[in-house]
Amino acid sequence: MIRAVLLALLLAGPAAAQVPEPETYRGEPYRAPVPASLRGAVVIDAAQALRLHGQGVPFLDVLPRKTRPEGLPEGTLWREPPHETIPGAVWLWDTGWENLAPAEQARLERGLDQASRGDKAAPLVIFCRADCWMSWNAARRAVALGYTGVHWFPGGIEGWLAAGGAPLVRAVPADP
Repeated sequence: MIRAVLLALLLAGPAAAQVPEPETYRGEPYRAPVPASLRGAVVIDAAQALRLHGQGVPFLDVLPRKTRPEGLPEGTLWREPPHETIPGAVWLWDTGWENLAPAEQARLERGLDQASRGDKAAPLVIFCRADCWMSWNAARRAVALGYTGVHWFPGGIEGWLAAGGAPLVRAVPADP
């Protein structure tokens, strides 16, 4: 029963909560109810995401990359945990924070340009996790950069899986 309710919520598309669009980028907590809209972008549900994916529209995953914890004793082995994403998605890690460092901003701009092949009107799908402000921030930045084909998928990987999307694959981080 709980699974059916969760599936219905994820398939319904944008969060039903009445969350207003902020005038700027959103910070902590990033995992929280998101608005049902994003000015300048098309908000899509899982069924639309599956359809766009099937049409070959580029998908951009903006979930952060896990970094080596600070303060580990010298010589401690640390392996970056794997990140799984929608098949074919480009992982533009760390590009959904409230404030971006120059390297992160450049990674986002390069990734958008490559995915769109220089056509700012080309459709692009931006996502991360369900109810995650990082994808909202990144999609808002894409709109601010002049991209007019931005599709924001707030259901993220959870919505993708709940809708019967292809199994996730191991992500390869976009070049730094």
